[in-house]
Amino acid sequence: MTRSKKSGILRRLLLAAAALLVLLQLVPYGHQHANPPVTGEPAWDRPETRETFLRVCGDCHSNETRWPWYSYVAPVSWLVQRDVAEGREHLNVSAWDLGHGHAHEAREEYAEGEMPLWFYTPLHPSTKLGTADREAFLAGLAATFGVEREGRGERRRRED
Repeated sequence: MTRSKKSGILRRLLLAAAALLVLLQLVPYGHQHANPPVTGEPAWDRPETRETFLRVCGDCHSNETRWPWYSYVAPVSWLVQRDVAEGREHLNVSAWDLGHGHAHEAREEYAEGEMPLWFYTPLHPSTKLGTADREAFLAGLAATFGVEREGRGERRRRED
């Protein structure tokens, strides 16, 4: 195959890929960026815990999601929308009046590095906490939501 044929094929493939990306923008899933209203919040132990939670966890676990530019571009928008929907399903501090979800697991999941998800922090560097802020946040999560005891399957929850 000659060099000009290879470059012609490559050009057509790139044009097809670009056309596909443009067409994907017409698929409606993932373009629902309106946040539902806040209907209730937990009794935060301190205002700093609330502020840190909203900064570090709030995009997925509240109705105060900050939608970055890439959340408007398919197919990434579909993934972001799915992650936010799943996060709100497990724990939503903006709909506290509807239930507490997995709140008692929040401290443990953050402490073990399960949350935020591995790809979130590099995209949102302001969510990275220093050692002192991390320890204060973990204490605030425990005080606000209670903790899940390890080993025995026992759960201790903060009574509201």
